Amino acid sequence: MKTALASLLLLAINTTFAQQNKLRAEIAELAKPAKGIVGVSVLGLETRDTLTYNGNARLVMHSVMKFPIAMAVLHLVDSGVLKMDETIHIKKKDMSADMGPLRAKYYAQGKADVTVSELLNDMVSASDNNACDILLKKLGGPDQVEDYLHLIKIRGINIEASEEDMAKQWEVQYTNWCKPVDVVKLLDAFYNDKVLQPASRAFLYKIMTETTTGPQRIKGLLPQGTLVAHKTGTSPTNAMGLTPATNDAGIITLPNGKHVAIAVFVCNSTADEATREGVIAKIAKAVYDYEVHP
Repeated sequence: MKTALASLLLLAINTTFAQQNKLRAEIAELAKPAKGIVGVSVLGLETRDTLTYNGNARLVMHSVMKFPIAMAVLHLVDSGVLKMDETIHIKKKDMSADMGPLRAKYYAQGKADVTVSELLNDMVSASDNNACDILLKKLGGPDQVEDYLHLIKIRGINIEASEEDMAKQWEVQYTNWCKPVDVVKLLDAFYNDKVLQPASRAFLYKIMTETTTGPQRIKGLLPQGTLVAHKTGTSPTNAMGLTPATNDAGIITLPNGKHVAIAVFVCNSTADEATREGVIAKIAKAVYDYEVHP
């Protein structure tokens, strides 16, 4: 009996490896049109199944950094240092040229006092750069985000520059990098490890499901109505047609109620935007199909 059970277990393990290798090979093919470096990491949040493709590469992060920044802010809320309804006074010098909800409110409504909750919502759901830098300043700078990440044992995410810093000098964006595997570790910690209090976790999860940026990325080819809590990141494209970052990372809810964390980063690509986003969408769909019909 033991021999038979051992044989069945070995067969199941071999079948899983074969299926994962097939998916990894499919991802490799789907990545080719990006004409850059594509990094992928996947984790079944209940099954604990993992898969990576260039998952340990150091890739440009851009606005995906707003996810760990939001977690660091909410950690201070949980610690009693900040309150969600606490107001932060906004000054004209806090506004960059980037248009977004915060800038629109400031100039159209003359609204100079904004709550931490509003800033988090604008930063995550709308990827507002002004909200990001104001919250980053409130935290005390990028080092405080790094300290928080190290506190929860996340090492492969490096944040040194604000959105304003990156806008001023092209090379600076490369100082904010991450490994896709560590972004997925952070998603896992956020979802499963209780690093945030339930109210903070629920708030962040909700505003991630309300993300308006990158609808053609992870969500692009998934069945209509699929719930995705995610954060995108997008760099400018230079005169030579090089785009350092077209990214998306988040949590997909599967039809069976289980969840899969996924990060897809397209770095230093010379393909056009539709192609870059299509690569992300096709990889996310391949992962979804694998999870639904293994």
